[in-house]
Amino acid sequence: MIVQIRDLQPTPVDHDLLEQAAHLALAEDGGVLDQISVALVDDERIGRVNQQFRGSEGPTDVIAFEAEPEPDQTSGEVIISVQTAARQAAEHGHSLARELCLLMAHGTLHTLGHDDENEAGAHRMHELQDRVLARLGEI
Repeated sequence: MIVQIRDLQPTPVDHDLLEQAAHLALAEDGGVLDQISVALVDDERIGRVNQQFRGSEGPTDVIAFEAEPEPDQTSGEVIISVQTAARQAAEHGHSLARELCLLMAHGTLHTLGHDDENEAGAHRMHELQDRVLARLGEI
């Protein structure tokens, strides 16, 4: 899988670690994804996307678009607010890198068709995300 990261915000982020998290999420799921485009943004930008595509006001941590098969590949898209991730990392008492990897795994699973709108789907996603974080080790 090709992981393309566009970093549109000022906080330093380990792109290689995010790419690894995406690959591990794909491996844990066993799905097929040829390419994933990732945008790292600030709260203002993700807030606009959230309003436009989800009809919700304000920022959120991650927005993912389910992959759609194209004639020559299957690709998905993930948008992560690094500002929101930083707040959540502080609230949960872990590193920004860990929070970003969690969001990358979460977004990748959404592109693969996982849904966390019901209890069973949320449980499955958390299980897969926990496996990804365990495989990444201490971050």
